[in-house]
Amino acid sequence: MFSSPAFAQTAGAPAGASPLAAYSGFIPIVLMVVIFYFLLIRPQQTRAKQHKAMIDAVKKGDVVVTGGGTIGRVTKVDGEEVEVEIAPTVRVRVVKGTLTEVRTTSKPAND
Repeated sequence: MFSSPAFAQTAGAPAGASPLAAYSGFIPIVLMVVIFYFLLIRPQQTRAKQHKAMIDAVKKGDVVVTGGGTIGRVTKVDGEEVEVEIAPTVRVRVVKGTLTEVRTTSKPAND
């Protein structure tokens, strides 16, 4: 019943289909990749560059916060490690990569 040659010819693609129709399924995927790049990937790369610059600029006297939340003053910078004084006469060595925040030294308003 459906095996006639006339039916097989009409079941094919339309003769006047534009080349754009063949790529119309890829357009939403390309748009999603572009949106993800500008909303997720690019801001993360920017934050990573800022964090690296902040870590590289650590110097003696800066107040730092470690990944564990410990706050202390840098007493010595040695390559990839810093020595942090967390209490009077208590100093610990910390890997620079674990620092989450660097606060430059400034006088408190109340002192």
